[in-house]
Amino acid sequence: MLAGNTYSAKPSEVDAKWYLIDAEGLVLGRLAAIVANMLRGKHKPMFTPHIDCGDHIVIVNAEKVVLTGNKRKDKTYYWHTGYPGGIKNRTAEQLLIGPFPDRVIHKAVERMLPKTKLGRKQIGKLKIYAGGSHPHEAQSPQVLDIGKMNQKNKRSV
Repeated sequence: MLAGNTYSAKPSEVDAKWYLIDAEGLVLGRLAAIVANMLRGKHKPMFTPHIDCGDHIVIVNAEKVVLTGNKRKDKTYYWHTGYPGGIKNRTAEQLLIGPFPDRVIHKAVERMLPKTKLGRKQIGKLKIYAGGSHPHEAQSPQVLDIGKMNQKNKRSV
């Protein structure tokens, strides 16, 4: 390669790895930022914005994620039913104690990814489970300890 040329990765050159993250005690926003960067592939030197260079991420214990300050009761998620006056809302606490606590992490990561075809493909590589078990043992995911990366990433409840 000549000096001054910019490297652009090809889809055939991308090697997607599998990572396992235990979300117990991790701060939601910090977890989501790290996961979004890994889904995009920004942690790799071969990162190319228009190619899916990212890795597969498996998150377990989603219901044990920590929200700092008053966000647990003040943060509100809105959606619309499609009917007149059909705006609905739930707090983060209602989502975390409800049947689908993984949606809090999914929404946080989804909103940090691009809103394009590529972003939709990248969010598909994220697997979130409320409990401690997951069905991806065959991929032998590498354990990634986000709590040890920075002391602010982990909080006690």
